[in-house]
Amino acid sequence: MKIVLFLVGKTTQDFVQKGMDEFCSRLRHYLPFDVEVLPDIKNTKNFSFGQVKEREGELILKTFQPGDYVVLLDEKGKEFSSLRFADYLEKKMHVIPKRLVFVIGGPYGFSEKVYETAQEKISLSKMTFSHQLIRLVFAEQLYRAMTILNHEPYHHE
Repeated sequence: MKIVLFLVGKTTQDFVQKGMDEFCSRLRHYLPFDVEVLPDIKNTKNFSFGQVKEREGELILKTFQPGDYVVLLDEKGKEFSSLRFADYLEKKMHVIPKRLVFVIGGPYGFSEKVYETAQEKISLSKMTFSHQLIRLVFAEQLYRAMTILNHEPYHHE
């Protein structure tokens, strides 16, 4: 199984990009992992939030491949502890033959079509994070899960 993280828009904060680079490098030690950045929608000044979500949704939907298991990172999703998230990933590794795809949307969230396509939603916290910062938080939690599954000392109970 391969894990893919789709991001809407490039990472604009340098510290977030440096952290992403670090955790992506670490993750590739454990499993095939890719980050794919979808381009920002251009000239949105005259668009409503809904129109931006719809256009981003069209881009997101085009990236999925047959057999993908799609999980949206969404504030209304299921919450896990780090240990439970590791268990979740381990179970998915045994049943998903191709790609486990996590998606972080743009600042306004996902379109209804993207919600309809996804198999699950996960929330990383009851708190709201920027769509930039959540990238780093998720990459760190994914790395933490891999170290838990491999009985490495990164996670402390």
